[in-house]
Amino acid sequence: MKTELFAIGDIHGQITLFKEMLTHWNEATQQLLLIGDLGDRGENPKACFILADELVNEKGAIWIKGNHEEMLLNFLEQPEKNIDLYIMNGGLKTLETLLHEGVEDEYSPTEMAMLIVGRYPTLKQRLTGLPLYYEWGNFIFVHAGVDLTKKNWKQTSPRDFVWIREPFHSIKNKTGKTIVFGHTITPSLYGDNQTSDLWIQDNKIGIDGGAVYGGSLLGVVFDKITMLKHYKLVNNG
Repeated sequence: MKTELFAIGDIHGQITLFKEMLTHWNEATQQLLLIGDLGDRGENPKACFILADELVNEKGAIWIKGNHEEMLLNFLEQPEKNIDLYIMNGGLKTLETLLHEGVEDEYSPTEMAMLIVGRYPTLKQRLTGLPLYYEWGNFIFVHAGVDLTKKNWKQTSPRDFVWIREPFHSIKNKTGKTIVFGHTITPSLYGDNQTSDLWIQDNKIGIDGGAVYGGSLLGVVFDKITMLKHYKLVNNG
């Protein structure tokens, strides 16, 4: 029986920090949850996808859908339409680690998508099936946030679950639960572009420390009532 939950913020290809963070996870007592944005930019997106997939399949981990998972899925489904947005948001690093460096100059978007689907037959299925949120006791875990203008936060649009920033950060949280989210880096939430600690305000906890930008990868432990402790791994690379 898992009495605690261990949540990890946006990883964005930082496989070394990802593996280091997992050394703090107690598999026997803690449900593992990944808040989304495993790939794009960073050190090795492919390795992060493979490890996350193994954790879901073999360890029962929960992998929340982020906007970067959505962009990769959209690219795989309609490559010519979505290539520019995906590349603009760091997708080239993912394409190169899934295939090889220089792939953009060698293949069309359609050819790249076909190669990826052929080489990684379960990737698209995994991305399609990712949940938009997860409830645990007093907590809601979601990639970007929820629409706090709705009477029932579960009526948030699929797009807002993975993309919302404002007005989520500033509107009063009346859900009765604490919302744990990634997507917007905590240096931005703090407004100083440097503080990569947890951001805690109005029963909201931001856990994207901006690891890929030289910030921190954050890991947080909860029981069903409260936050118990957290880990901060600074990206010194």
